[in-house]
Amino acid sequence: MATSVLCCLRCCRDGGTGHIPLKEMPAVQLDTQHMEMGFCKVAQAGLDFLHSSSLPTSASQSAGITGTDVVIVKNGRRICGTGGCLASAPLHQNKSYFEFKIQSTGIWGIGVATQKVNLNQIPLGRDMHSLVMRNDGALYHNNEEKNRLPANSLPQEGDVVGITYDHVELNVYLNGKNMHCPASGIRGTVYPVVYVDDSAILDCQFSEFYHTPPPGFEKILFEQQIF
Repeated sequence: MATSVLCCLRCCRDGGTGHIPLKEMPAVQLDTQHMEMGFCKVAQAGLDFLHSSSLPTSASQSAGITGTDVVIVKNGRRICGTGGCLASAPLHQNKSYFEFKIQSTGIWGIGVATQKVNLNQIPLGRDMHSLVMRNDGALYHNNEEKNRLPANSLPQEGDVVGITYDHVELNVYLNGKNMHCPASGIRGTVYPVVYVDDSAILDCQFSEFYHTPPPGFEKILFEQQIF
């Protein structure tokens, strides 16, 4: 855990005054407010983070802490530690696209989930509230394998995984290439979701993508931008 946190925090001093220009929508990022059963602090430009072992016993027990530690750094763009996190904006538009870059391999998963998901119960995809692709290439929803990437196309360190979602199907792109592995079944308002464990470090990309989104898909828009 300590090694993964130090790796995660390395090179995180670049950026961000925290000020939002007037008349501009905030950037979509990982949202610590929706992390259930755990404590997390955004480290904007240093080694400042909070995990359950630094809390009083009474606080840990009242929050239902079960040893889960998640660290969000780089202005809400990088996740490491153990556990999951939702993005700060739901997928309201018809066709959304977002990316994750694998900075360090381990146990991880990305996809979409509702706010009812238990972000401590990893791997996700074991209930009706999450639909994710796991690090082994399997796409899971409600504890059922919905699809699987080809064995010779599993994401590796340095790869960029793109996700499209059109409120019916989730599709996976690896370094800009369509993997043709659609999965569906989740219902309700969903958010991008990511979880990590076992030294995995992932960076989210909700704009300024590494690869051009597929035709008709675009970055996540806030509801005010759609209407």
